[in-house]
Amino acid sequence: MPSFSKKSLRRLSTCHPDLQRLFRAVVPMVDCTILDGYRGKTRQNKLFDQGKSKVRFPEGKHNDKPSNAIDVAPWPVPDWKDLNTFYFFSGVVKGIAIALEIKIRWGGDWDGDNDLHDQTFNDLVHFERVEE
Repeated sequence: MPSFSKKSLRRLSTCHPDLQRLFRAVVPMVDCTILDGYRGKTRQNKLFDQGKSKVRFPEGKHNDKPSNAIDVAPWPVPDWKDLNTFYFFSGVVKGIAIALEIKIRWGGDWDGDNDLHDQTFNDLVHFERVEE
């Protein structure tokens, strides 16, 4: 059965307990790796400068302590252009989140309308906790 590496567990530990619970339930179903949890000022602003984030520190959900956002990819990480793998993975994550009653938003469908063609910024590894 798949499980997280020590590095992934360390990154996961920086996230909100709901995200930890969600991805601990995901990994046995679909092997995955945690790419990012909490981000400090230097890392967040570097990603912004590279065009990989739309916000500077401290405006991102990754900048909360604990982090309300997490970047997760299927393992082994597929070709980044293989959109279907990321779409499939997000469906698994969203389904498990519904079962666990954890509200999330995915970076491949920011407005949550299930239309994957209306995005202006795709962040297919990004999942964030939605507070009610």
